[in-house]
Amino acid sequence: MRPWIATLLLLAICAAAAIAAYPWLEPARLLHSIHGIDVSHHQQAIRWQEVRASGVRFAYIKATEGGDFVDPRFKRNWADALSSGLRVGAYHFFTLCRPGATQAANFIRTVPTHPAALPHAIDAEHMGPCINLPTVESAAREIKVFLDRVEAHFGRRPLIYTTAEFHDTHLKGRFERERFWIRSLVLPPRFRTDAWVIWQYHNRGRRPGIVGPVDLNIAKTALFD
Repeated sequence: MRPWIATLLLLAICAAAAIAAYPWLEPARLLHSIHGIDVSHHQQAIRWQEVRASGVRFAYIKATEGGDFVDPRFKRNWADALSSGLRVGAYHFFTLCRPGATQAANFIRTVPTHPAALPHAIDAEHMGPCINLPTVESAAREIKVFLDRVEAHFGRRPLIYTTAEFHDTHLKGRFERERFWIRSLVLPPRFRTDAWVIWQYHNRGRRPGIVGPVDLNIAKTALFD
C-alpha cells in the first residue's frame, strides 16, 4: 500500500472515531457542577424522572417561536419537568420576520407564571429568510422590545441566547447590561465572557430519559440568583 493511501485511511479512521465519540465528549462537565439541558418537541416524549436522576439540575423548554407558533410539547414538558424536581425556564425562538411586541405577546400568553421558574430566554440566532413577510428593520431594537415586555410581565429580565455569528452581526456593542446564554460547542465562550450565565457546550449529547441527541449546558450559580 502506498504511504499516502495509508495516511488517508488513518485519517478517515480517526475522523470516524471522532464522530462516533462526539456525543460523549464533555470536557465542560468535568469543570462545572451545575448541568442542564434545553429541549423542544424534537426530543419527543421525555422521561423526566430519569433525566433528573442523571444529575441534570435545570432545563430550558421551548415555548414559542415567532408571532404565533407554540411548541406542541411545551405544556407537557413544563409540567413534567417541574414535577421531577428540576428548575425550569422557557425560551422563545426569535424570528427576524415579526415585531418584538408580537413575539412577546405569543410568549406571554403561552408560558405560565411560576414562583420557582428560572429567568426565561430569547433564542436569537440566524434562521432562514422571511417568506411573504418583511425582515425587521433592527433586530437589536425588536429584541429589546421583547425583553422589556417579558420582564414587565414575569418580573425578571430574560436571558439572551445567541451564537457568535448572530452576536457579531446584530448584538455586538449593545446590551451591555444583559445576561447571556452562549452557544460555543466544546470550547468555552470567547465573547461576553463576564456576562454569560449559561454555556451551551454540546448540541448532540446523550442523557438517560431522552431518545436521541439533546443540547447540553452548564450554568453559573448566578443563574439562580
